[in-house]
Amino acid sequence: MRTLQVTISSMEQTALIPHLFRTEYRKIVSVLCKLFGIDHIEIAEDIVSDTFLLASELWGLKGLPENPAAWLYTVAKNKTKDYLKRNTLFAQNISKEIKYTTTTSEEIEIDLSVKNINDSQLAMMFVVCHPCNAPEAQIGLALNLLCGFGVDEIASAFLTNKTVIYKRLQRAKEKLRIEKIKIEQPTTTEINDRLPAVLMTLYLLFNEGYYSASQDITLRKDLCLEAMRLTYMLIENEQLNKPAANALLSLMCFHSSRFDSRLNQQGEIVLYQDQDTARWNQELIEKGEYFLNQASEGDTLSKYHLEAGIAYWHTIKADTVNKWENILQLYNHLLLIEYSPIAALNRTYALAKARTKKEAIIEAEKINLTGNHLYHSLLGELYMSIDNTKAIAHFNNALTLTHSTADKTLINKKIQLCEQPIK
Repeated sequence: MRTLQVTISSMEQTALIPHLFRTEYRKIVSVLCKLFGIDHIEIAEDIVSDTFLLASELWGLKGLPENPAAWLYTVAKNKTKDYLKRNTLFAQNISKEIKYTTTTSEEIEIDLSVKNINDSQLAMMFVVCHPCNAPEAQIGLALNLLCGFGVDEIASAFLTNKTVIYKRLQRAKEKLRIEKIKIEQPTTTEINDRLPAVLMTLYLLFNEGYYSASQDITLRKDLCLEAMRLTYMLIENEQLNKPAANALLSLMCFHSSRFDSRLNQQGEIVLYQDQDTARWNQELIEKGEYFLNQASEGDTLSKYHLEAGIAYWHTIKADTVNKWENILQLYNHLLLIEYSPIAALNRTYALAKARTKKEAIIEAEKINLTGNHLYHSLLGELYMSIDNTKAIAHFNNALTLTHSTADKTLINKKIQLCEQPIK
């Protein structure tokens, strides 16, 4: 019995620590960065990393504490105070910076209240998206500090290698130090300048969860939910409650509404046309509609508005020409304001549904994304029943390009369908 209990505890720990790292790491880092100042980001990261390392060691030996998150907060506070005791000069300097009236580390309050965590995360969102850094550096830094992404995951999101991302992050942090950026609530001008980069970061975070490019996992709900939480945090703030933020949250709600129907009981991908619509979450669909209505205020039209509109039409169960024609027109508008090869690829599927497969094939082949498995998967789908030989060739190309086990399973099923004799 004791062996069984230890095994269960170990399994719980294995699943829990990565989850807590994803949800709590960036919260504590944000608070400590606000406390220490921009010059000492690495110290904040080191303290929080040491806290999680200690958790992985102790929880494996002694079992999980009654409240794991509270345990992490307490240990992080104690490690911070211990660091300040050992580094008197550092403690005095940060005390002056944040205008504490006391100078001893024992009296410095490490405030990990919900309010201060939220305030610190909002402040950090706008610090890491400062215009002194290029947009790709801003997004990478925000993914790292706010979302707890590792270098591997960020490299995958940017389709580049780890060395490039590591150097980019280090340069971005150094620029923030040189500019002496303070971690504080943003002004109206800063909000207008930096909100687009903040929204793009949250958009990328959601996408990484919705379809993970960096891991062999089709759906990572924890990342999607965290992106939604951070976006909702923006909307809750009166200054940050902008139409584009509402449109982004609407988009996330619509996509999330179909989570339960995207995978079958074996963990295999279920294509949109084969999903059980009874498993769509109507409450999330209604929330998506609410935030889309909120986003309609003003005269600003962002990519998030258009993508939310596309996602809305995907929650309409009827498979009609009118539905797909609306989706097609939204894609046409989206490509005019911000061209993306993947968006263009998705448009061709809507074109096939609204018009004909032959028209869609012509448009898809113009995109020529030959190094992308989604490109070959779509062409394989379009060629099915028109030219099964070409369909199989594209599916085989897709097999060689994808790293996802779920994708490979689905593609092999499509190949089997193409190989079946015509009755």
